[in-house]
Amino acid sequence: MKAIANLVISALSLMVVSKIVSGVTITGFWGAVLAVVVMAILNTLIKPILFLLTLPVTIVTFGLFTFVLNALMFLLASRFVSGFAVDGFGAALVGSLVFSILTTIFSSLVK
Repeated sequence: MKAIANLVISALSLMVVSKIVSGVTITGFWGAVLAVVVMAILNTLIKPILFLLTLPVTIVTFGLFTFVLNALMFLLASRFVSGFAVDGFGAALVGSLVFSILTTIFSSLVK
């Protein structure tokens, strides 16, 4: 039940991101759900590998390069989901930051 609640919260957060951030577009709720599922898969499978490969850059930038990795995962997810579009890296960076903040806020409100 908690996984479904997290999925819905993340999908709603992504829909709000599409309203706030220009360059991020979602066609509907099910597009947002599919985008969240794809992002979860990418963050589970690909992000750890990229994190290890870019660990020296992450250390030198005191962890700020992690924001770039999040934006890349956000942008990559938009390439796999037809109902989710991100116009460029800048929109992906801002969109991933806003998405993380909103998901955290909404999750804390539900608990």
